[in-house]
Amino acid sequence: MTTTTVHSPAQALAHEHTPRMPFAERVPDFYRAMLRLEQEAAKGVDPTLYHLIKIRASQLNHCAFCLDMHTKDALAEGESVERVVQLSAWQESQHFYTERELAAIALTEAVTVLTDGFVPDEVYAAAAEHFDEEELAKVIAAIVVINSWNRIAVTTRMVPGHYTPRAAH
Repeated sequence: MTTTTVHSPAQALAHEHTPRMPFAERVPDFYRAMLRLEQEAAKGVDPTLYHLIKIRASQLNHCAFCLDMHTKDALAEGESVERVVQLSAWQESQHFYTERELAAIALTEAVTVLTDGFVPDEVYAAAAEHFDEEELAKVIAAIVVINSWNRIAVTTRMVPGHYTPRAAH
């Protein structure tokens, strides 16, 4: 027998905006390791490109917390509102991005949405045309890290809307 619980809109909203757990407090060593991984992944990746990778993966993973954080950071560091807004429709808005950015965005999408199968050879080859092997490895590392953060934030229901961007570099 299946039982369905009906919640009022207020109950649903309260549930939606209540984190499941204080993840960093429960696994502080793991959390610090993730922060170190993030720092390593950011080394050698153009900050503008890194923001696009983080935003696009977060869109695909429906991670509101990370979208809040990374769009605010990107805007604070000079990214245009137009490019941030168009990123969810990048295939129809390619003129907003460089060829190099498009290759990284396509790779981000392919790595993030593995339920569609393996990363297609043509997507990987297009990225390899725009990045040397070391740069490409760093882009892959950046994609892997944001996907990990997204999974933590979505699973623990981290609440968006409270993030203040760091000062622009």
